[in-house]
Amino acid sequence: MHRQQDPASTTVRVGLIGRGIQKSRTPGMHEAEGQAQGMTYRYDLFDTAAGTPDDLAGILDRAEAGGYAGLNVTYPYKRAVMALLDTLSPNAERVGAVNTVVFRNGRRQGHNTDAWGFAEGFRRGLPGAGLDRVLLLGAGGAGGAVAHALVDLGARQLLIRDTARPAAEALVASINAHAGAETARVTEDGVAEADGIVNATPVGMLALPGTPLDPSALSPRHWVADIVYVPLATALLTAAAARGCRVLSGEGMAVFQAVRAFELFTGRPADPERMRATFHRLGAAGEVQA
Repeated sequence: MHRQQDPASTTVRVGLIGRGIQKSRTPGMHEAEGQAQGMTYRYDLFDTAAGTPDDLAGILDRAEAGGYAGLNVTYPYKRAVMALLDTLSPNAERVGAVNTVVFRNGRRQGHNTDAWGFAEGFRRGLPGAGLDRVLLLGAGGAGGAVAHALVDLGARQLLIRDTARPAAEALVASINAHAGAETARVTEDGVAEADGIVNATPVGMLALPGTPLDPSALSPRHWVADIVYVPLATALLTAAAARGCRVLSGEGMAVFQAVRAFELFTGRPADPERMRATFHRLGAAGEVQA
């Protein structure tokens, strides 16, 4: 018999499933926010690169039976976890990826807070940015969330570029099925015709340095956003700022996806600025993101 945690409880246990997540900032943001709200809040890591068996079904079973309120899910399990859930939120179903699983009333509910996290960070960080044509670099799980967020923000056309063309084609089909034909298309370049560019690839992380495009193609009329947050000032953003572009780091997406997940786990709203402050306190060099 599964034990279900009361979402209004002052004792909350959650976790993160992923690979190579020992230095993620997500646990610290959640635990600090829980403590600030008077909760006993524990956030565990299920790191399949650090001793946790690579058994997604088993991890979910053990967490649910152990009274967890839910689990966050990161690379490489955001799509694989969907087959192990009872229901999907409309947003998770539309994006095709889950990063938050809630255990409630004997059922597993899948949500995607990445899309809202990116959109909220964008609204606050790049107000008034042109959205007629946006170039999206990367069509994986994070790219899917960003693509749908951009449509929600009002993007008229998405130009999607990925080194794996089938992934780009699949994301284009998903976007067009929900937003209407011709909303998205695959591109091999796209910089010259785009108002803005979003990097949703891992290129620029400490473990994968570099830029996902040639910065010399950028001009001051572009805005440039990156979902990478370690480092916050990626090579792409540094080069873009030097060329006069408005830029947006991955901080907003990282913070706001956690804000929404906290509310799903606990039933209580989180304080975004308090979680942002924790994010910065945890920003030691060499951390990985999740």
